[in-house]
Amino acid sequence: MKIVIVGAVAAGMSAATRLRRLDEDAQIVVLEAGDHVSFANCGLPYYVGGVIEEREALLLQTPESLHARFDLDVRARSRVTDVDATGRTVTVAGPDGEYLESYDHLVLSPGARPIVPDVPGADRALVLRDVADVDRMASAVEDATSAVVIGAGFVGLEVAENLAHRGLAVTVVELAPQVLSALDAELAIRIQDRLEANGVRVVTGAQVTAIGAADATVSGPHGDETVAADLVVASIGVTPDSTLAVAAGAATGPRGAILVDDDHRTSVPGIYAVGDAAAKSDALGDDPTLIPLANLANRHGRRVADVIAGRPGRGRGSLGTAVVGVFGLTAAVTGRTERRLRAEGRDYRAIHTHPMDHAGYYPGAAQMALKLLVDPATNLILGAQGIGESGVDKRIDVIATAIAGGITASELADLELAYAPAYGSAKDPVNMLGYVAENLATGETPSAQWHELAQGGEQPFVLDVRSAGEHARGTVEVPWQAPVVIPVDDLRARHGELPRDARIVVHCQVGQRGHTATRLLRQLGYDAVNLDGGWLTWRDGVRTLQPATASA
Repeated sequence: MKIVIVGAVAAGMSAATRLRRLDEDAQIVVLEAGDHVSFANCGLPYYVGGVIEEREALLLQTPESLHARFDLDVRARSRVTDVDATGRTVTVAGPDGEYLESYDHLVLSPGARPIVPDVPGADRALVLRDVADVDRMASAVEDATSAVVIGAGFVGLEVAENLAHRGLAVTVVELAPQVLSALDAELAIRIQDRLEANGVRVVTGAQVTAIGAADATVSGPHGDETVAADLVVASIGVTPDSTLAVAAGAATGPRGAILVDDDHRTSVPGIYAVGDAAAKSDALGDDPTLIPLANLANRHGRRVADVIAGRPGRGRGSLGTAVVGVFGLTAAVTGRTERRLRAEGRDYRAIHTHPMDHAGYYPGAAQMALKLLVDPATNLILGAQGIGESGVDKRIDVIATAIAGGITASELADLELAYAPAYGSAKDPVNMLGYVAENLATGETPSAQWHELAQGGEQPFVLDVRSAGEHARGTVEVPWQAPVVIPVDDLRARHGELPRDARIVVHCQVGQRGHTATRLLRQLGYDAVNLDGGWLTWRDGVRTLQPATASA
């Protein structure tokens, strides 16, 4: 059996090495268009920033080391230019000329191509996909004092942070009204705050319309401006490299991604596709989706090797679980966002909490912001997001595991999670999400969302149950009513001051005291609901309703 694999990075090399472990007799040929194989592409921004000091640390394997350990025939600088699916051959342009390579099974893992804006001067924009790209960027940084990063997604933010670490004046330009569109706006605003606090200028609702010799023209909410840019980085996303699949006659799907079944087979017999070029099965929907993440690429490379070796497939849908760090702040996400659920027309419940990452009495505790999205009919978890200094990643990982295992939102309350004061709380933040979900599912404590107040419509009576001092530092403001404060500890004695004929939205700082107050008022006959996530969520949310900004 002869297997030819196109692409020698995450998915391709995972497939090749797994195949060898399963079949010592297979002939395995790996063809890589670039100069390097099996490199750490997720580490590239950190080499630019000097966090990873040695370039060699990015080079995990070589063709020689892969041959020595796995008896793989790995060929760098060997670009596949065509596929003959009938004759089962590929055309290869190698260092010594063009030739044909036959196959019994062909695995396409060519990855994705960075998108570069079609604007004047775009040839000066750098991208960051492979080792050659990082060499060019690292060299350019040496003589640069300013940079414009186009795009505020995961990689764009990592690049921006690392360029700032190198001392450059960095401007991030994002077409969307927020940074990090993988999160909902009321969480993503905290990432923008952290960028600005560390000297990175953020321009949202804007685009680069021209690139000059040492600057860029930015068209945004305040008109056109020229921004200093010794260095311009295009990080506005990727498009699947499906050229070979199309040449072979394979079907493609969203944004040109190669369509595959649960065993990673394309529509063409004998041809498989994995990695960023292939569409993924959506764990929360019926349509294929595009999720260019390294963890999925490695997993699917392993699974396609199992299928080729005759083992049963283990197809599982993808959630898009991801994490990024920005100047010490961690943001993580799994599953659907509220914005996407709205676009899909799906019903959902949203839950916001603001727990400490570990026991508050233990030194160093820091507050997180967590968001859980739940199907109200089934109580199944649709997605989760988190922002915080620490502990966010493990909470999102737990929730991603819960989604995969079919654990309901209410059942999060009963998860037995490791606890010690330095690592968590006796009621872990994940358990707390479960408690809130349970209260909502049973109707015990109904909630209102920040945008229900901020965007008008119904005009309920708004009650602040915090202390007078907390209220003075900031409160929910609505145009139809002056602020009313009755601290929760006084509410039992003073509830007669409240209207009986109005819906009452109760709020505290984060929602916990609001829950207590809401339970009290409901038992006293009031139509009371708790403001989900309290004043902190409302504060962050209303800021996102302002026009896109160009921060100084």
